[in-house]
Amino acid sequence: MSKSKAKKQREKRIREGKRNPALNRGVYAMTDLATRKTKTKQEYMEQQRQKTRRFDESDEFFLVWTKVSLHNV
Repeated sequence: MSKSKAKKQREKRIREGKRNPALNRGVYAMTDLATRKTKTKQEYMEQQRQKTRRFDESDEFFLVWTKVSLHNV
C-alpha cells in the first residue's frame, strides 16, 4: 500500500525539524481548560442590589436652587 499525501507531508515536516501534527491530537488538544461556575443565589442577589443601589442608600446629595428673572431682558 502506498502512503497518503497527508502522511507524506507529515513525515516531511518531522524530517525538517518542525512540529509533529500528531502531537496536537492529545487529550488536551481540543479541550477548554477554563474553569467556569454559575453564580450562587446570594451572588446574584448582591449583583442586583448593587445595580439598583445608586443613590437610594446614600445620605449625600447636591441640590441647587436658582432664580432667573426675565423682566430685565
